[in-house]
Amino acid sequence: MRGLRRVRVLARLKRGALGLTRLTPVPRTTRSRRRAVQAVMLGAVLALAPATWTHAVADSRLRTTADVPAQEVAVVFGAGLWKGRPTPYLAHRLDTAAELYRAGKVKVVLVTGDNSRVEYDEPDAMRTYLTERGVPDGRIVSDYAGFDTWDSCVRAKKIFGVDRAVLVTQDFHIKRAVALCRAAGIESYGVKVVEPHDSVFYYGGVRELVAAGKAALDATVRPDPHFLGEEEKGVTEALASAR
Repeated sequence: MRGLRRVRVLARLKRGALGLTRLTPVPRTTRSRRRAVQAVMLGAVLALAPATWTHAVADSRLRTTADVPAQEVAVVFGAGLWKGRPTPYLAHRLDTAAELYRAGKVKVVLVTGDNSRVEYDEPDAMRTYLTERGVPDGRIVSDYAGFDTWDSCVRAKKIFGVDRAVLVTQDFHIKRAVALCRAAGIESYGVKVVEPHDSVFYYGGVRELVAAGKAALDATVRPDPHFLGEEEKGVTEALASAR
């Protein structure tokens, strides 16, 4: 019996030395890896699908200040304040809007931003900046409840009666803006503000991957903005004065 037991032990040791110990079957391991790869690929597709949608909708609608078709209204989206003044990114948007106005490409500028707190007023800061650069105060209309891009687009359509517009924002945001405004019923062209590729630019690009998902959901569900309210005549009256 001892001899037989010893033979069995030696056989086990020999199989181990040759790599023949019992392991998880190869087919099962291969199958698990394949499923893991498929799950990762599916996740990547789902993550990139909203950005692909904004690209498909908006890419053909992007122009420069020189070749954008003339429209009556430009919409400038808020991008933050620093000590009560527009941040550099917002200032660049406003510079582009002022250039469009001086070139006769637009007659009225709708500035849309956040005024949810008394001490924080994006639209008035944007108005001041534009008037300092030669845009008449009477040609500027303020939307104080443009809390995000979807809200700004819906309010431009439903509250201010904008049917066609030139949208002005940075290149990492412009496709989402055009896609959402078109979903809200505004025939839109986008003029992108080109920025140096600094840390803020790259942060904005990464943020857009997440924001595109919300944009796709907004365009599908079409929720009301945070504040809707009654129609306003600001754009209509400003256009009347421009004629």
